[in-house]
Amino acid sequence: MLTNDLRKDYILDRWVVIASQRRMRPTDYAERQSEERKPAICPFCPGNENLTPPASLIYVMAENGRIEKTRDENGARRKDWIIRCIPNLYPAFSPPAMENQEDDASVQFFHGYVRMKAYGCHEVLVESPNHDEHPSVARLQQLIHVINALKDRATYLMRKKYIRYVSVFRNHGASAGASLSHAHLQIIATPIIPKTVRDEADASGKFYAETGKCVFCEIISRESASERLIWDNGVFTVFTPWAPANPFEFWIFPKRHQSTILDLTDDEVKSLAETIRISLGGLKRLLNDPPYNLGFHMIPEEHYHWHIEVYPKLSVWAGFEKSTGIFINTVSPEEAAESLREPFRIEEKNVKSIRY
Repeated sequence: MLTNDLRKDYILDRWVVIASQRRMRPTDYAERQSEERKPAICPFCPGNENLTPPASLIYVMAENGRIEKTRDENGARRKDWIIRCIPNLYPAFSPPAMENQEDDASVQFFHGYVRMKAYGCHEVLVESPNHDEHPSVARLQQLIHVINALKDRATYLMRKKYIRYVSVFRNHGASAGASLSHAHLQIIATPIIPKTVRDEADASGKFYAETGKCVFCEIISRESASERLIWDNGVFTVFTPWAPANPFEFWIFPKRHQSTILDLTDDEVKSLAETIRISLGGLKRLLNDPPYNLGFHMIPEEHYHWHIEVYPKLSVWAGFEKSTGIFINTVSPEEAAESLREPFRIEEKNVKSIRY
């Protein structure tokens, strides 16, 4: 008889129940997925640029084959783009009307309550003119453009005095929160550091002060020799974490210590593009293109180690999870890693057989 397991996160004060007695086969999760239809008019598709705000960053292919970086100006919209970054029509955070209003973003106490103005930025990075060029099937060169555009926007936003954190994330599939199916990422810059990342930074900072080492580098070293390792290309490693809150959750880490994606070299950008393509392609192959959320964790602090966490949306957090903060995961990370290895290997062969 299988025995359930209660596991604690590597560094966070978070517990997860690995409920093997409630587990399902990967094919059972795949059978749940339903087809999503392309909207009649997609505001992110070429020709519909007037349906969105003017772009803050555009990548255009110049005649010499190099990337030209520009933006929409004077009410015009560029239509020959290969990457387009635009303000979100319904932003959660917005910049101050004037730069000298930045000081107004301080914490305020209001009749015993705490509040501050939601200064920041909320953008959408449209990853390709091709509606269906999601990273699980994308050309490597297009993914390289996506990563470089993320670096450009993160560089710009991190310089703002009223911004303390830049969140990059993807919602794939309607049940994972995606309102449009065109391939896109979101960037939200906030005046605070969110709790999960702040807790990671605090724990890694404490470990660094005590040992002079990066706790994430230690985790990478251990997991590279564990049964939770899925794939490794020598530059990036992919594994299922010890205590995942979600079935088939996996993390992507650069093996070289670096705190944000701004530290990536050109060669590492290419390697990350390959890693994302193989990882999300493998997930799609195993689970029939499941809905998922993906998030970059990065803070420009010496002791922090940036990474990507991928959360397939295969279960519902109900009363127990929401009232206790303890998560129930029906698939052990060891079983998930074993199931994902072969789809990853197949995707790796497919990627290396294509000349981009």
